[in-house]
Amino acid sequence: MQTKGSATTFHVAHVEAALAYYTGVLGFSERFRFGDYAGVEHGEVQIHLSGPKSTNKRQVGQGSIYIFCGDVDGYYAEIIGRGARPQAPPKDYEYGMRDFVVEDPDGNLVGFGQESSREPKADGP
Repeated sequence: MQTKGSATTFHVAHVEAALAYYTGVLGFSERFRFGDYAGVEHGEVQIHLSGPKSTNKRQVGQGSIYIFCGDVDGYYAEIIGRGARPQAPPKDYEYGMRDFVVEDPDGNLVGFGQESSREPKADGP
């Protein structure tokens, strides 16, 4: 089997509001819309937004995704200017990534990160 990509599905209270956030604030593009279900994309990353009338029933706001990207600091500045509210600014972590997390209006978590220039700490004594 050859895989070609994937899409995380976030369950949202209102597809229109979620689309406005992902396109207007996070800079994604609308890929499709089918009833109470829509897809957005940024580069090669797709996120599907499933509204309450969709057949895929799950609790709203329980999803998360981590997106690997370049220039995490530049992207952070860009989306802050459009109203995003990250949990904290980008930071280098011991696991070798520089990243930050935003929460969408429904509580789904979207992390953005790139490899940091800092050496990861080894586990152990």
